[in-house]
Amino acid sequence: MKKNILFVCTGNSCRSVMAEGLFKQVVSDRADEFMVGSAGVSAIDGYPASAETVRVMDDHGIDVSRHKSRHLTAAMVRTADKILVMELIHKLTILQDWPEAGEKVHLLTEYAGNAKARGLEIEIPDPIRMSESFYKNVFQVIRECVIRLTEELRVTKEAL
Repeated sequence: MKKNILFVCTGNSCRSVMAEGLFKQVVSDRADEFMVGSAGVSAIDGYPASAETVRVMDDHGIDVSRHKSRHLTAAMVRTADKILVMELIHKLTILQDWPEAGEKVHLLTEYAGNAKARGLEIEIPDPIRMSESFYKNVFQVIRECVIRLTEELRVTKEAL
């Protein structure tokens, strides 16, 4: 059975789009094992990824030019096996609306280095209306987290 991974940010035009695209690229050899999507807690359905996001992702060989934003729904939360958020407010919003999702909602940065071991709750800042270099920095943080996440999922699967 496929593992359903959902990345969540605010508007589903930058950070969650980057995370979704990166995750798909990293697990491309295992695509049959995952359903991967993204959404935003305040997103309006149907908007494209920001131009900066499209450019940064394109620089890394990932095409997100056809992305359309999605507002987070109860069905998405219910069917996700793991929900990875960019900020604490995203986690709190999800838990307020769907408290039963508690075990599956995590800050993406829990997969950054040893932040989790040190008990840190590090957020990934929203790059909207920021410089392209800011987008590139956000991309690098997301990339590190996604790589570590996919490594953990590989270990989990192999342990079963």
